[in-house]
Amino acid sequence: MKKHFDLGDADAIDVAVVSDTHGRLAPDVASVVSLCDAVIHAGDICGAGVLQELERLCPVVIAVAGNNDMPALWMPEEREVVAALPAVAVVRAPGGEIVVEHGHRFGHHPDHAEFRAAWPDARLVIYGHTHIQVIDREAEPWVVNPGAAGHVRNQGGPHCALLKLSREQWEIEPMRFLAADGRAA
Repeated sequence: MKKHFDLGDADAIDVAVVSDTHGRLAPDVASVVSLCDAVIHAGDICGAGVLQELERLCPVVIAVAGNNDMPALWMPEEREVVAALPAVAVVRAPGGEIVVEHGHRFGHHPDHAEFRAAWPDARLVIYGHTHIQVIDREAEPWVVNPGAAGHVRNQGGPHCALLKLSREQWEIEPMRFLAADGRAA
């Protein structure tokens, strides 16, 4: 299932990009989300509480289902929420189109050429699944994985990305935070 979203009317917006929360949004990531106009979650949300927290922090929440976002894996009272999540989100933003999917259909080590071939008209493809932060601007569309924004396999600390989008220019800022034990990510 594909769902379309429209963020394109503003001249410029800030968008937080998160993925792989696995039921828990890290506080540092939540602070970034609270400063943005929209947040994109690239799947493996693993609980309606994460979506509710994002909705409290940010006016626009766009989320897709990951391989762990199946009704049978969520609490019975949350199954309608997870069943409503699209597999793919297409977002019209100032200056171009963003496509969001979890990326698990391409395996644990996806080749970015596969994303580019699947979504050639996008300016940016966002995925999750690997828990590893990647900012690939080598070709178009750009391919971004924000890394894990929770506490599961977060490579030493939670990660996210900040998109600064305008009709003229797009900027991507990767963000990494300290792990709970104080080690740098």
